[in-house]
Parts: sequence; C-alpha cells; structure tokens
Amino acid sequence: MSRISRIEIDDRNLPPPTPEIEQERRVAMFDLIEDNTFALPSRDDRTVPDGPYAVELAIRDKRLVFDIETEGGDKAAEFHLSLSPFRQVVKDYWQICESYFDAVKNMPPSQIETIDMARRGIHNEGARILAERLENKADVDNDTARRLFTLICVLHFGG
Repeated sequence: MSRISRIEIDDRNLPPPTPEIEQERRVAMFDLIEDNTFALPSRDDRTVPDGPYAVELAIRDKRLVFDIETEGGDKAAEFHLSLSPFRQVVKDYWQICESYFDAVKNMPPSQIETIDMARRGIHNEGARILAERLENKADVDNDTARRLFTLICVLHFGG
C-alpha cells in the first residue's frame, strides 16, 4: 500500500505553537492520514520496503528530514531536503495566514474569501515546490503534497 499510515512531527526544539498553528497542524495531520498517496520509488536496483509507512518530519542541521519506516518499524528511507527553496513561500504563507486569521475575526465574507483565495494560491505553490523536491525520493499526489507542505510550514515556523 502506497500511503502514509502514521505521521509525526519532531517539534522538541521548537517554541510552543499558537492556537491557529496547532489547528492547522491537527487538520493537516488528520486529512493526510485519511487520504494520501505516498510511495518510495526503487533506486539503484535496491528493494524498497512496501508501505504503508510511518513518517517523521523534522528539521535537523537546517535541513528538512523525512525519516520513513514501515509499519513494523523497519527503516524504509531517510532523505534530507534543503530548506532554502521553501523559505520565501513559507514566509508568504504565514503572512497571508495571519491576514486570514485577522480577517475572519473582523472582515466581511467577501474580503475573507479574497484573502483565502490568495492563501490557497501560495499553498499550491508550496506544494508544487515540495513535489519537485521529492522527485526520485517519494511519489506523492497533489493533496498529499499540500498537506505535507502545511506540516513543513508548522516546522519551519518554529525553526
């Protein structure tokens, strides 16, 4: 089964999240486990363990780390991605999220909808960058990339 069955975030060294960030995290984790596509491609004629997979996301040494195990706890893969390609889109995403959270409290629905459309556009861009960075490491669909990008934002916010 080409999917993630469990997702964890190593946030031990991060400041406590705001309620809004914690909500984003919970929703992304729930949605990801409910519906995702995640497969490890074969590399160098090595056999890749079958999924489903348990994935831990962390930031270590200023790199995004995907630590992947089988459900039985066997190491399936680990890869490290540079955070540089994500920096600007994560910054933009959190800025628009702040505007969105403020708008929900104070603005009419038409203005909230406009900000939400901009937020989705930035979110899509982050998912696209992630899918590109995962090429030849993991195969993901667009919805999975979007949910993983949200979790990267949560990690990056504190990191």
